[in-house]
Amino acid sequence: MALRKQQPLDALQAAMRYVGSLYVSQAPTTALGIEAERSVYQADCPQDGFRVQAMLILTIGLDGYTYQEKALQILTDAQDLALEIGMNSRKFAYQHGNGSEVLEESWRRTWWEMFIVDGMIAGVHQKSSFRMKDLPADVLLPCEEKEYASGLIPQAHSIEDFDDESFDGRDFSYSSFTYRIAALRNLGKVLASLVSRQVMMPDDGAILRLDAHLVNWRLHLPESKKECISSDGQLDEMLFQAHMITEATTVLLHRELSELDSSVAKNVTSCAPHKHITPGENYNIHAAKTVQAAQDISRLITLPVPLVKHTHFFTCVVTLGSIVHLSCWSALMSFYQDDDLKQQLRLNTGALKTLWQVWPSAGKAFGQVKGVAQEIFTAKKHQAEIGFWSNFTNEEVMRNMIEDQTIMDELQLL
Repeated sequence: MALRKQQPLDALQAAMRYVGSLYVSQAPTTALGIEAERSVYQADCPQDGFRVQAMLILTIGLDGYTYQEKALQILTDAQDLALEIGMNSRKFAYQHGNGSEVLEESWRRTWWEMFIVDGMIAGVHQKSSFRMKDLPADVLLPCEEKEYASGLIPQAHSIEDFDDESFDGRDFSYSSFTYRIAALRNLGKVLASLVSRQVMMPDDGAILRLDAHLVNWRLHLPESKKECISSDGQLDEMLFQAHMITEATTVLLHRELSELDSSVAKNVTSCAPHKHITPGENYNIHAAKTVQAAQDISRLITLPVPLVKHTHFFTCVVTLGSIVHLSCWSALMSFYQDDDLKQQLRLNTGALKTLWQVWPSAGKAFGQVKGVAQEIFTAKKHQAEIGFWSNFTNEEVMRNMIEDQTIMDELQLL
């Protein structure tokens, strides 16, 4: 309230109203989105950090509403403005904090949240570069969510402190936001590798080094950060996203070498263009890591928290995992794996349907995943009719087809 009296925050409020309307049925979301966009681009809108915040929030809303290209353009404009006013410098927070440690923390969070959103858009949509990973910045790291909410802001640490922590003998636990940033930095390394390498070999040293980054992220998490749910049953959303990002990054790193046929899911393009994977007959280490990561994504769905409380980017991570599940299901794996895959597909489609209550992008993804599942079921049914599964008894084939039919019936009801 004090800030509102000191300076107009019309654009920021308009962006917040727009995203908030997504959670309210019958709200005039489209009109509020148009108003928010008009506000941030109005000639008299101050060129300051609050405008950057407004553009960042608007980016998130538009991306979740399926307006990916417009969201990316607004994010790019927000980055340009942030650089112009010096938000990439650690002194910006102090100089524009008005003597408030909470506001200083807000500015640090704005920079790092923009870093997160830029990386997630590059990772899940595969249409842009992760620009912010290469921008010069020395902004200090965010504190824990509870500390920020309480207004008791501790001394901030640098990213250099975090990088040196494993070797300087200290046993220090950073904020969950920081481990989320670390997960995004690993995603940036993987995205850069995928862009620069035309042909990858299974034993490529670069792949092994990138995989080591992902494994080390998991190994060096403090005990208090290994679970997304705290001892009092509360969700740590920052930590949830950090795990989500790491599993998605694992899929992106290994799937090209997994030999898991992706052609069956070529129509699942709501989040990213189809990625052709050359199929093979061997179940290699890259396939194992890809499948495990997809399974871990499905496990995140099972956490005892309303799915709509998660970031909208979870939609595309679930979709990425679904593509892996669909590839495996179509490959006529053994029946014991087949049952696990069907349960995971149930989880994923159910999650997309639930997220659809808020985010239209989830509805688009749900329709595509559902359509591919139906195509696979039809193909497997035909193969059973012509006796393609000669290695299995008639009883096994019939039981499997009945289970598949049950899943299809459930999808029709979703």
